[in-house]
Amino acid sequence: MRVLRRGDAGPDVAEIKSVLAALDLLPAENGNGHGRHAHFDLGMEQAVRAFQQRRGLITDGVVGPATYRALRGASYHLGSRPLAYLVSSPVHGDDVFALQDRLTELGYDVGRPDGVFGPQTERGLRNFQRDYGLVVDGICGPGVVRALRQLSPRARGGRPVFLREQEQVRRAGPRLRGKRIVIDPGHGGPDPGIAVQGVREADIAWDLARRLEGRMKATGMEALISRGPRQCPAEADRAAFANEAGADLFLSLHCDRNASPLAQGVASFHFGNGYGTTSTVGELLAGFIQRELAVRTGLLDCRTHPKTWEILRLTRCPAVRVEIGYLTNPGDRQRLSDPAFRDVVAEGILVAVKRLYLLGENDQPTGTFTFADVLAHELAKAE
Repeated sequence: MRVLRRGDAGPDVAEIKSVLAALDLLPAENGNGHGRHAHFDLGMEQAVRAFQQRRGLITDGVVGPATYRALRGASYHLGSRPLAYLVSSPVHGDDVFALQDRLTELGYDVGRPDGVFGPQTERGLRNFQRDYGLVVDGICGPGVVRALRQLSPRARGGRPVFLREQEQVRRAGPRLRGKRIVIDPGHGGPDPGIAVQGVREADIAWDLARRLEGRMKATGMEALISRGPRQCPAEADRAAFANEAGADLFLSLHCDRNASPLAQGVASFHFGNGYGTTSTVGELLAGFIQRELAVRTGLLDCRTHPKTWEILRLTRCPAVRVEIGYLTNPGDRQRLSDPAFRDVVAEGILVAVKRLYLLGENDQPTGTFTFADVLAHELAKAE
């Protein structure tokens, strides 16, 4: 579909209006536009922004592919349609998320509840069907929905998939050696990202990735970069690269922009849908990165935030995206242009990863752990 924004009109706008009205984000009388007479007005833009904020999407009031997909998905509830794993066209929506969430609460491993019916969801569903004497076909139909509803009073709450994340970190131990990290420099190739006065986001991200890669390899970590200097894979492809590599962590590096040159600072993002489902390890790592960078660089602390962006949702390991400075801010742009400053950023991210695996043991105050300290810790553990 085409991207829709304020001022547009037509049947696509009418479709979005009807979905927003069904979600009680638009009054019923404003949700009844039909065909070419439906207009994307200010009220509709505000409703789209409210939906985006609720779903952890970029809050721009524009209906692009990600927002459209989420709106369509929001129109489904568990039981409104059969659900199955389709390789060529994966089924997604709120009903899939509800199925994943319910099976997870019952102890079945369907992976991270992400609203996409994939092979792991199918395996979990088949195991549920087998255990409860249902036809084992991997399809969520009326029989499965009835069984899930009958079990509702017996078990509620808990997030086993995220407890497994935490347990994996604990079992991995405090040493960095052998841990596989995918570093994802944003944009690249024909897509420079944000470009202001000759400073390009893709170049900054690539340089940071190489600096971080070198430091990680010096500690014995296996650091992989998700793209080449002249490539720009889609977010889904970057996530697939990390999944196929069996990564322990995924770090996506970006800069930010704003219409106001006064906007500045650093922010970190982890998977979370705003309804209590969040990657606990991703959230923990985002917090470590955020605190280290804010203290070490002096950049304004714009905090950590849960999001459902593809790069966070589709990556099976804990993932964090860091927006390091605003290239539209003269001060941030000048600092990011300095290689010495990028060294500070790379060291801060490495130390944050180390803090994650230390789990609070033999730690030091934020901003005081150095690269030399990390290397010394690795050598001490090896002896």
